[in-house]
Amino acid sequence: MKVLVAVKRVIDYNVKIRVKPDHSDVELTNVKMAMNPFCEIAVEEAVRLKEKGVATEVVAVTIGPKAAQEQLRTALALGADRAIHVATDDKVESLAVAKLLAKVVEDEQPNLVILGKQAIDTDNNQTGQMLAALTDLPQGTFASEVTVDGDKVAVTREIDGGLQTVELTLPAIVTTDLRLNEPRYAKLPDIMKAKKKPLDSKTPEDLGVATGSQVTLLKVESPAERKGGVKVGSVDELVDKLKNEAKVL
Repeated sequence: MKVLVAVKRVIDYNVKIRVKPDHSDVELTNVKMAMNPFCEIAVEEAVRLKEKGVATEVVAVTIGPKAAQEQLRTALALGADRAIHVATDDKVESLAVAKLLAKVVEDEQPNLVILGKQAIDTDNNQTGQMLAALTDLPQGTFASEVTVDGDKVAVTREIDGGLQTVELTLPAIVTTDLRLNEPRYAKLPDIMKAKKKPLDSKTPEDLGVATGSQVTLLKVESPAERKGGVKVGSVDELVDKLKNEAKVL
């Protein structure tokens, strides 16, 4: 059983986001980058399936600039067997990512594709669903538990009313939620071994997919600073402030 895991390079979640002085985009110069946290969960789940003897091969794939190979090496250090880098300097949107991944799926023919449910930069939560539509494969989104049994995979997913379990026939697409697992840390020996694992590089042109943006970014601004709260002495004073100052009543 082959598992394909998609990962994305994003600004490290511990870093305070800064906007460029000209408001053209987010500042990325000399900013620490890392693997998207939801993608870390996806890699961990794929590696656990391999450790259980369910999966025989884990393939990591990313789309982005040459520097994104760093995140692929991280995936290899965490337990992936090989990696595929679709190299592009374009700002690739969700649909183009899904189209590129669909081509990789067509080439690799994995039994299971695991993605993070969303990336913490654009926060779109679209790629997994789009990939399922393009490949015409069943999907289980927001997975908090994944159980593979033969040619079936049971996905417990979090919904507004609680938990829902769906059974999918492999091959299938699964997107991961926070409570699925806790990713491990890469050990130094594994990091060294990852340098020797195969990493293939392709381009969008090789896969026959255009990555040109369909959206024009006009302006990026930091959110307004939040003002401190005030204490009120009575319910009447609270209602008065909500009505006359906040004007929400």
